[in-house]
Amino acid sequence: MTIKKGACHCGAVVYEIPFNGEFEKLRRCNCSMCARRGAVVGSVLLADFKILKGADNLVLYQWGTMEAEHYFCKTCGIYTHHKRRSTPTEYAINIACFEGVKIEEYKDAPYLDGRDHHPKDE
Repeated sequence: MTIKKGACHCGAVVYEIPFNGEFEKLRRCNCSMCARRGAVVGSVLLADFKILKGADNLVLYQWGTMEAEHYFCKTCGIYTHHKRRSTPTEYAINIACFEGVKIEEYKDAPYLDGRDHHPKDE
């Protein structure tokens, strides 16, 4: 297991996760928020996500049930991660924030139907 660092576009927010060579639980979502941002996300346990720099530069956005916590860099606007409503013990992490990721290689990441069949609404 190694450590992989991620960052927003401007570098004001930097974080790390344990990394075994693959992102865990890759997916996209079609809810109103995810469809607009288009991110492919992986998963990491809350305890395994460490902000190294810029926690004070993160802005929180919530809506609807107010359960999910979506974080963005207040300088460049990049979505970095969110605490999941579907699995509140995990953060979803924007894999495009990690150096070396070629996002086009993840075009087949499966979709969660968060618009019509969110797991917490079933």
